[in-house]
Amino acid sequence: MIRILAFLAVVFALGLGFAWLADRPGEMLVTFNGYQYQVSLMVAAVAVVAVVAAVMIVWWLVKALWNSPYTISRYFRVRRRDRGYQALSTGMIAAGAGDGALARKKTKEAAKLIRSDQEPLIQLLDAQASLLEGDHEGAREKFETMLDDPEMRLLGLRGLYLEAERLGDRNAARHYAGRAAAVAPQLAWAAESTLEDLTGRGDWDGALKLVDAQKSTRQIERDAANRRRAVLLTAKAQALIDSDANAARAAALEANRLRPDFAPAAVVAAKLLFRQNDVRKGSKILEAAWKAEPHPEIAELYTHARPGDAVLDRLNRAKKLQELKKNHAESSLAVARAALDAQEFSTARREAEAAIRIDRREGAYLLLADIEEAETADQGKVRQLLSKAVRAPRDPAWVADGVVSERWAPISPITGRLDAFEWRAPMERLGQLIDGHEDTPEAPVPAIAAPARPVQERAGTIEHTAETPGTATEEKTDDRAGEDHVTPITAAAFAQVPEDAEAVEPAQELTRLPDDPGVDPDDAADKSTRRFRLF
Repeated sequence: MIRILAFLAVVFALGLGFAWLADRPGEMLVTFNGYQYQVSLMVAAVAVVAVVAAVMIVWWLVKALWNSPYTISRYFRVRRRDRGYQALSTGMIAAGAGDGALARKKTKEAAKLIRSDQEPLIQLLDAQASLLEGDHEGAREKFETMLDDPEMRLLGLRGLYLEAERLGDRNAARHYAGRAAAVAPQLAWAAESTLEDLTGRGDWDGALKLVDAQKSTRQIERDAANRRRAVLLTAKAQALIDSDANAARAAALEANRLRPDFAPAAVVAAKLLFRQNDVRKGSKILEAAWKAEPHPEIAELYTHARPGDAVLDRLNRAKKLQELKKNHAESSLAVARAALDAQEFSTARREAEAAIRIDRREGAYLLLADIEEAETADQGKVRQLLSKAVRAPRDPAWVADGVVSERWAPISPITGRLDAFEWRAPMERLGQLIDGHEDTPEAPVPAIAAPARPVQERAGTIEHTAETPGTATEEKTDDRAGEDHVTPITAAAFAQVPEDAEAVEPAQELTRLPDDPGVDPDDAADKSTRRFRLF
């Protein structure tokens, strides 16, 4: 656009100049070699412009002829390069589609047309073709040659890392990932693998440096980086809690500052403060974490902050926690445990029942059973509460990759993933109560087995065995060991029953044992809707 405007400006200037000359007539006299030439001023101006144009054209022709060999060679070189890049593009597409034969063919074609030192992608296509052909050893050699080229080093490390992962060599994979992370911490695959290696070896300081590098390169968000730093600092504090209390305290306090709602960090920080007799600051940390999310470890540490306190003092501290987070199951359970220790059974029972109403789970029933045994020693009610605890959902615990742990850990014991444990109710529970529904198909009823008897005796009466579906029928005693083989009752046996056969009265209900708690009146209404129990 600028060139067009410049050309128009030049043409406009020439037009103005010729118009100006036309309005001012004059003559021009030129003496050359004894001759005089007299022309008008306009003709002289046109002649000068024509001579300049002719000189420019001649110069362009001479220059074009002089540069023609270079121009022709450049044309063929560009054409050759375009063909090479076309082959390289087709080969990359073929490698992505899994066509090893076409990828190898295009690799050779691109290598003939383009030098590998000019285009590093040829080396990548060559390695990919080797992988598609199953030549993993050759692919590894090609990836190793890339390490010498600064431009291809990260690509070679990535290829060697994937090959080590394929072979299951975790040490080699982490070695290559560490080298890549040292050069480019913004690479997610290298940083994550290196982070797993550092945390697995307990190098918390190295892991913290790597997280800081990730944060500086904006690979991870600020909140995620703070979460990771809090986890790593908590792990560091746990590791140094017995060897270097001051360093552990500094790490724990920083972790709690980054994530005040992270219960493990609050517990470790408060524990270290309590050891140094700073009960006030440690209690504030636990209270802030309790407001964010109540946790039983926080309640246990808070109520036992001062070892010399009486049981009533611990009960008062538990009630203070309850005031901070009302209408929560953990608050009621904390007060119930403290009241049980103080032998205030009415308060303990009331809070335990309140916890059951808020969140029905196993621990609340077990605590209520302890209260019942300590107050009344009624074994029947205790058994009833224990049976409810077996059927109730499990208490929350630290769960990671199917592993349930009572204590928090920074990494998963299965995968080594950082911050894998989460506080939730485990779903891995055998023997859950199966509630029946009207639309649920009934379980198949097994055939009822009866002892084989002579035909005449079977024609008289048929003995019925009253059993619940799904229970075992292997109730053989010593006095029946010598009887004949047991066969199931069939339709033919019923056909042989005479019309005047006497009916057999059902067996009388067994007398309930004195220590049998029986059926809870609260559960009597629910019993009709349940068809099958594992317990």
